[in-house]
Amino acid sequence: MATAGRGGRTVTGANSREGTAKSTVNEQISQAVLSTSNLLYLMQQSSPSRMLELMPRAISSLDAHIDNGLQSVPHLKTVIQLLENMESSQLSSLSQARLSRAESQQAHQHPEVGSPP
Repeated sequence: MATAGRGGRTVTGANSREGTAKSTVNEQISQAVLSTSNLLYLMQQSSPSRMLELMPRAISSLDAHIDNGLQSVPHLKTVIQLLENMESSQLSSLSQARLSRAESQQAHQHPEVGSPP
């Protein structure tokens, strides 16, 4: 059930967006770990000298994946805020449209006094 949070936000919606952002970062980290694991497996299948040749590339690849994931973290709050603002704007527009529709229906149901039938 959605409950009103600070500033009239829906807590469930904010938690959902935060969960989505965290999920994206978790997915990037998982991808980095999987890539590293695959690379290490390939290195184990190689000769010791070939493994030593591949080690700098493995370290560089892992470093790049970690940097990419860490650079995404500061932007998560900005993305979450933008999504909250979009949601708030859409909800406001929907609310105004419903109010206008209700006023229009009410005007048709109750014609003004003194108007010919």
